[in-house]
Amino acid sequence: MRTLLRTLLPALALFHAGAALATHDAQWPAVPSRLQLDTPYGQLHVSASDYVYESYLMLDDQRIEPEVKGLLNIPYAFSAANFHVALVSVDTGSKNCPVHYTWIMLNETGYTSTPPFGSCTDQIRVDTTPEGFTMLTPSVEHDDKLDKYLYDGKVVTVDTVPAPKS
Repeated sequence: MRTLLRTLLPALALFHAGAALATHDAQWPAVPSRLQLDTPYGQLHVSASDYVYESYLMLDDQRIEPEVKGLLNIPYAFSAANFHVALVSVDTGSKNCPVHYTWIMLNETGYTSTPPFGSCTDQIRVDTTPEGFTMLTPSVEHDDKLDKYLYDGKVVTVDTVPAPKS
């Protein structure tokens, strides 16, 4: 998968990010909003609910397992010749950690999802690298650092990195 990502990332055909022009500040862009993503492997979408934190992530008419439930958004998605991957934000309404994230990988054999991850914030920057897909957030433990989450197509790893000098 790593070799696949290294060869396909530079040629990603689509970067589905929506048109978000406003920013929180210079470092943290406004997160795009999307409730559905059409792919050759099915439609990834957020189910409708009368209750704020009761929506489910669906692939066509089936709930994604393990369950992804809350106030959901699909802010970023990437595609290549043989897969689509989407970052899903999950707001559970919790006061301690209101927001976490999961990556959903879709391909011809089905889908996989990562365990929840993140720094409990909606301040994120998402990008691609030769190693995979990255998400940066303010560090939970260090004011002058960032938490860098790397998804290589199989697992998410986290590392604390220096924040860029302003």
